[in-house]
Amino acid sequence: MAFTLQIGQKAPDFNLPATDGKSYKLSDFNDDTLVVFFTCNHCPYVIGSDEVTRKTVEKYAPKGVGFVGINSNSKNTYEEDSFPNMVKRMKEHKFPWVYLYDELQEVALAYGALRTPHFYIFDKDGKLIYTGRAVDNPKDSSKITVNDLENALEEHLAGKQITKKVTNPIGCNVKWDGQDKHWMPGDACDLV
Repeated sequence: MAFTLQIGQKAPDFNLPATDGKSYKLSDFNDDTLVVFFTCNHCPYVIGSDEVTRKTVEKYAPKGVGFVGINSNSKNTYEEDSFPNMVKRMKEHKFPWVYLYDELQEVALAYGALRTPHFYIFDKDGKLIYTGRAVDNPKDSSKITVNDLENALEEHLAGKQITKKVTNPIGCNVKWDGQDKHWMPGDACDLV
């Protein structure tokens, strides 16, 4: 079995605390299209592309697309990724997505999150229709030449088949608790 969710598989459920003081389950997001992405506070690939992600959310949220960021990084590896620092970062940047904390890393395992950031698009039936990167240069947004996330959303919202359903996420690996900061599960590998 593949480590990462495969195209056509259903979104795994979750029940996680958010930086807004609430807890959210998957069923709380009843958007026609839902983007779930694994992110964090410290990764230079996340920091380099957060404003690009903001623009994508602002562009597609009015079209019925929901966005949920999940931080699964161990606070024991990077204290910057702790829940209090997530709350602080959201207050500072006012990002337009719900930001959830997966402290036990069970949701990262269920989805097969490889990197930060790693994006998943689900259709109205909760089936995976895209997984991978948002952009081809998340560390330096001035060098972006393609936005695979927006391309997939455009095609999906137009009722077309998504041309490129799987790309490799580009970023730092998820920081697994109790492991070296560069460790990845043995069955975690590139998607394409």
